[in-house]
Amino acid sequence: MGKWEKKFGKYAIPNLTYILIGCYVAGYLLTLLAPSFMGYLTLDPWAILHGQVWRLVTWVISPPSSLDFFTIIMLLFYLSLGTTLEKVWGTWQYNVYIFLGILLTIVSGFVCMGVLYLGYGPEGAAIACRMGAALFSTYYINMSIFLAYAATFPNAEVLLMFVIPVKVKFLGVIYGLMLVYQMVQYYMVGKSQYAVYWFGVAAVAASLLNFLLFWLRSRSHMHLSPRQVKRKMEYRQDIRRNTGSKITKHKCAICGRSEEDDPTLEFRFCSKCNGNYEYCQNHLFTHQHRV
Repeated sequence: MGKWEKKFGKYAIPNLTYILIGCYVAGYLLTLLAPSFMGYLTLDPWAILHGQVWRLVTWVISPPSSLDFFTIIMLLFYLSLGTTLEKVWGTWQYNVYIFLGILLTIVSGFVCMGVLYLGYGPEGAAIACRMGAALFSTYYINMSIFLAYAATFPNAEVLLMFVIPVKVKFLGVIYGLMLVYQMVQYYMVGKSQYAVYWFGVAAVAASLLNFLLFWLRSRSHMHLSPRQVKRKMEYRQDIRRNTGSKITKHKCAICGRSEEDDPTLEFRFCSKCNGNYEYCQNHLFTHQHRV
């Protein structure tokens, strides 16, 4: 557990994926009942700088597409992926990943506005922001959830078209290439015809950057098998059931030290050991794996 998690972990929002899906539902309802009102909720950086600060929050309910059967299936799919990642990483780490993606998307919008301001002046930037705001939604954040899932469970299988079993790592590569291709398309259209599509570049770039940062800082969460995840969850449940006893929450399988012996110690599970073995920071990378 890092120092930020120790200090702010209690503020982490559980079941965050359900909230994201709920925002989608609210967005679809508003689009159906009051489509013109949605224009006041999108991520428009120019409008935000001119007093409409609520857009910093309300843009997350902007739906990326029309509601149909395929969209419902995809939302349920991402709900499953998100809840699984939260169980594996922990609520705090999952919150950091989602909210960092949201923050990067907002920052990318303002950066894009600044570029357009320099190129087209204030009037051109204002028009482009108003039109380009429709390109910002949590769609690309959901895509980054899938990429993170593919990196964490590369050998897990999903049924493509409900029939063909495919390993998630291959779908992750395809999704990543699709995002890069879409970003290039947005850039080319923005360069040759409509600069407003550069906001699409910003949205995709924010999603990929979020995943890249996750990849660099969270290698310890990757390459877990479903069986290892199950053992880890069962171990956490046993710990919660014994919180009233004197059993320590963390104990190194090598030196036997716990957080009671040294509160500054950090403990981690080893994903390569066959069993619920936890190690302190001094033995996590030096022990022999148990198979």
